[in-house]
This record gives sequence, structure tokens and C-alpha cells, in this order.
Amino acid sequence: MYSLSILDTKIEFLKGVGPKRSVLLNQELSIFSFSDLLTFFPFRYIDRTHFLKINQINNFDIDVQVIGIVKNINTIGVGRKKRLIVKFADDTGQVDLVFFKGVSWLLKSFLVNKKYLIFGRPSKYGNIISFVHPEIDIIDSRKATSFHSIYPVYHSTEKLTSVGLNSKGISELVKTLLQKCKNHIHENLSDTIIKKYHFLNRSFSFEEIHFASSYQKLKHAIKRFKYEELFFLQISLLKQKNIRQKKHKSFIFNKVGSRFNEFYFNYLQFELTSAQKRVVTEIRNDFLTGFQMNRLLQGDVGSGKTIVAILAILLANDNGFQSCLMAPTEILANQHFNSLKEFSDQLNLNVVLLTGRTPTNEKKIILKDLLNESIDIIVGTHALIQDNVVFSRLGLVIIDEQHKFGVAQRAKLWKNKEILPHVLVMTATPIPRTLAMTAYGDLDLSVIDELPPNRKKVLTTHHYFKDVKKVYSFIYQQLKQKRQVYVVYPLIEESKVLDYKNLMDGFENMKVIFEKKGFNVSMLHGKLSSEQKEMEMQNFLQKKSHLMVSTTVIEVGVNVSNASTMVIQNAEKFGLSQLHQLRGRVGRSSYQSYCILLTSNKLTNDSRKRIKAMVDTNDGFQIAETDLGLRGPGDILGTRQSGLINLKLSSLVKDYDLVELARKDAKLLLISDANLEHIDNRKIFKYFVNHYQKLLKWSTVS
Repeated sequence: MYSLSILDTKIEFLKGVGPKRSVLLNQELSIFSFSDLLTFFPFRYIDRTHFLKINQINNFDIDVQVIGIVKNINTIGVGRKKRLIVKFADDTGQVDLVFFKGVSWLLKSFLVNKKYLIFGRPSKYGNIISFVHPEIDIIDSRKATSFHSIYPVYHSTEKLTSVGLNSKGISELVKTLLQKCKNHIHENLSDTIIKKYHFLNRSFSFEEIHFASSYQKLKHAIKRFKYEELFFLQISLLKQKNIRQKKHKSFIFNKVGSRFNEFYFNYLQFELTSAQKRVVTEIRNDFLTGFQMNRLLQGDVGSGKTIVAILAILLANDNGFQSCLMAPTEILANQHFNSLKEFSDQLNLNVVLLTGRTPTNEKKIILKDLLNESIDIIVGTHALIQDNVVFSRLGLVIIDEQHKFGVAQRAKLWKNKEILPHVLVMTATPIPRTLAMTAYGDLDLSVIDELPPNRKKVLTTHHYFKDVKKVYSFIYQQLKQKRQVYVVYPLIEESKVLDYKNLMDGFENMKVIFEKKGFNVSMLHGKLSSEQKEMEMQNFLQKKSHLMVSTTVIEVGVNVSNASTMVIQNAEKFGLSQLHQLRGRVGRSSYQSYCILLTSNKLTNDSRKRIKAMVDTNDGFQIAETDLGLRGPGDILGTRQSGLINLKLSSLVKDYDLVELARKDAKLLLISDANLEHIDNRKIFKYFVNHYQKLLKWSTVS
């Protein structure tokens, strides 16, 4: 690592900070050093470059500034109710300036017939326009150049404001810092990149982003810093990927054998989609490299990820290796096990299931058979990562719904072996491309972006609670046609007690309405034991229950082909991706399926957008783009790569083009100069080592 620079100095040593303020800056804004303050960018700017005449004020939703003179000063009320009213005029009209605080001091500050500049948000009552507590400057005391300014606005907190560090106070600290350090700010991009994009130099860019001399230069400075953080992030991810690929050797599967061919030509009931074929080819190519595959397979609900997983398993088996398929729930593990059992006997494959409910004697036999290679495929839950589960020739690990398992948990499957199994992680939660290639840039990404041609789209409709009788009538029609129905209730931490009551009330209500008509109603929720959940799910699968009232425990992976209708109560309380996942529980057969979103009449703007997106499209990737726009990347990804995707300026949604450019440039750079040794890249290398390399812990599986 390179020696520390002045920018690494602790923030308490900046003039105007000191010990007390530094503690608050640490705690409230995570500002620990000069560098942290320098990169604590304004979140917006106030335009003080334009002036209005009083008769031009017609927008009461924006701040404006006016030059005029004080015509009259008056106070109204006494004590705490005392307020100051200043009549302020220019040659086109008059406004009131109203002050409730600091009345005595302000009374001495204003002079009649003196020229002032005011800045603030106007309001109108009747024909009177007023400004409450506007900012005020005496014209004579200001330099001519400071009339036309772009003011930075910084995030602050109540505690910081109490010690004088509101936005203005922080701005003063930044000004002090720039005066002290501007000659110590070094370039971190190559001359090639700077010339290519006509970037301003780094020191000048800091001056412009904090204290812009013009909007054009501010725009250039913002673009430079957005590119910079995206570029170094992409280098980090690509280096992580390159190191993993070179570091971790794996097995070569170069044989396409009898089991793969027999399944492909005799057991596939339909032609693979072009997307499925493309992904199988990508996986096959990974198997030929001699390095560990780490591939993320994204596919919308019902896109055929399981078939791709089966084909990968058969390739491993044809080359003499065992496979392991791990699912987050027993229900999902059972589904995968049953899918494999449909053809395993005919292909002479030994497939077993290992979960927390597997009897001890049976488990002992499984563990023994794993070691003597008589088991070809094992399907299971967290039970697979116990210390006593040891494979003799594990060649492929497939993980369904990868976000349910931690990195350390997954690595337990191969117990620190030198040659590692290939890894395929699958998710039915579509992630927008810009987000995926950044958040999962260290993985290879495969996408199944089309559904099988025989799939009918789930018809989605929105109804208010006043229409609930129509919805019940529709449910009855579906049940009469021997279809099954889900009715899902929200369960939110803040209102858990009330939500459980609504769930129970809903369950009793459904029983009253439908059991007298000859239909069985069941219930599934998180408070049930694993055994109870499994029993309720099996009853529903076997059509012993016709209508299931549930919480979101049915969100992931449950496959009941006869279920044709999903009713989501209080749909406005669910996130968009969660609504889409729930909708994916129906539409799993050739029957027409339906998703009904029931909401209250009072919807927030974001709720309306979520509901509209659900009604407008079934495309999970379009849903994901909308969700990203509404929630931002942090909420979608959770904690994944949280140390890396801490973007201060750039947005993975709004700056899509810049993300693409930065990734392309980073890729070309590392292809031509992997260790950043070229003289033109020394600045990049130095900055990367000091600011990014320390964040990365190269992992086997992301």
C-alpha cells in the first residue's frame, strides 16, 4: 500500500472541526478523514443565478430570489406570539417578509429604503404574497460576482445542526478543506481515459462539484466522478472474478454421454427454448476450461431453469461425478427430488433426498453411500452442509434461490478441497441487467429471457375492497371447475399482531363462505412447525384442500399445477418483486390462470405504480426495472456486495450508459494490462490499491 497522504488526515484536525464536532461527523455521516469530507458531495444545488421581479412570481413550489428595498417594518403580537412583518418592494410590486424567530435582532438589522436580496419559497394568501424566514443579504456588502451563484446543499442531521454543522456549516468546512488540500489532490485516471472523455482534472472537478462556477462545469464534474466510482468498482469486480478463475481449479467434463443424450432425445416433452439452449452451451463451455464454474442463472418464474439444471447434472454424471442440488425449503427440495425421480430409474441414476426430517437410520445409509459413490445425485436443504456429509466425487453443486444461503454455508459442501466442484446458482428473482452485471460482476451471468411457447400469461386485475363479493364469486367459479386457489395475506413486522388477526379472520371468513359449498379451506403461515407446513402443502398438492389461505411462505418455488388463481389481499403492502413471485405460484399448467390484487382505496403514488406494473406486464425483467426505479439497488440486493456498491453519485438505473462504458473500459484495461503496470496506468493502480483493494475479500463462491 502507498504511503498516507494529507487526505488521510483525521477530520478532527481540520480547522473548524475539533474533537466534539469530529465525533458527530463520524457518527452521523461516517466522515472520518479529509478524504471522506471531500467526497461528501452535495445532494442538490440551489440556483441563485436567476432573479425575478415581484410581478413575475407565479410558482409557489420553488425557491426564488428578488432584489428590492425595505418600505416598512412592523411588529405584531407580544411574547412568544410576536412576529416581524417587513414590507419589501421593487418597481413592479410588494411582498411581505414574515419572521417568527429572532425578531428583536432582525428589528435592528433591517433599514428602511435599504436595498436587499431575498431568497426563499413564496406563498400566496388572497392577493398577498409572503416569504416566511427568507435568506437576506444586504446588496452593498456583497461582491458583484457573488450575486449569481450555485449554492451546494449537503445532508445534515439534527445533532450536527445543533453544533453549527447544518448545510451551510458543512459547506464552510469543505471550503476550508479545499483551500488547504487542492494541491494535494492527485489524478487517478489515465491520460488516455481523460482525453477520451474530455474530463476535467480531478482537483478542479472537486472545486466545481462543491462550488460550481457554472452549470456546464458542474455537469462535467459530476460526470467525471460518476464515471470514476463506476470504473473502479468494475475493476474491483473483474479482478475478483479473474483471481477466482485462475485460483480455483475444477474438473473437466468433456464427454456428452448416454444419459444426457437419452434424456435429451427421449424424455424432454418439448423443444428447449433458444434461451435454454444458449445457457446449456454456456455451462458446457465452462465445464471445458479446467477452472471452477461460478455461474448465476437468472430466469423468470416458469422459464425452465430446472430443465437446464437437470441437463448440467447429467453432463456431470456422464463424466463420472456426483451432483448436489440444494434448496432453501423442504417443500422445494421435495419438488426437485420428485422431478428427478420421474426419469432417474430409467437412466439407472441413484437419486436421494436429505433434509432435516430424514430418519437417522436412512441418513446413515445415505452418508455411507455418498462416500462409496453409489449415489449419483443428492437433493436436500441445509442438512447437506453438515460436517458429516462428505462426497467422494462431487463435481457439480446447484443452489436454488441463492440468496437464502450464505457464502460460508455453501463452501462447506466441498470442505476445503484443492479441486473444487462447479457451481450453478439459480434465482427466479429477475435482476435488471445493469444491477446484475455490477452486483454479480464477479460471477458469470446467464439469463433465460423467454418462456416456453405453451405457457399462457397469467391475467392480472386490480380490485378495491368494495368489489370483494365479485372476487369471491370468481373464486367460486374456479373451484367449481376443480381448480385450486391461493388467498395470500401480508405479514409485516411493524403490524404483525394486526396482520395475524387479519389472516385468521380471513381464514374463518373463507371457511364460512366456501366450506358450506363443499370445498375444503386450509391455512399456511410461519408459526406452524415444519411438519405442519409440509402436511398442509401435501394436502393442497393432493387436492384434499381446495383453497389455501396463506402468508408469503408460499412465495418461493411451490409448484401446484392445478392452482389457477392467486388472490393477494392488501396488495399495496407488498413489494413489487414479491407480488411478481406470488403471481408465479399460478400459471404452471395449460389452464388459464389469474392474479387478483385487492387493495384499499387509499394508495400512495408508489403503490399505484407497483399495482400498474403488475397489471401491465408479466415480464419479470420489466418488473425488475420498475422495482429498481422505485426502490434503488440497495433494497433489491440486500446486503450483497454492500461494501462495494456504496455509490455516492451514480445510479445503476439513471446512469445505465455510464455503467456500460465503465465496465467496457475496465474490461479492456485489464485485458491489455492485467496488473496495471503500464506507465499510463500507474495512477489507476495507486488509487485502486489505496481505496478499493482493501475492500475485497476474494471468495470462492459469490
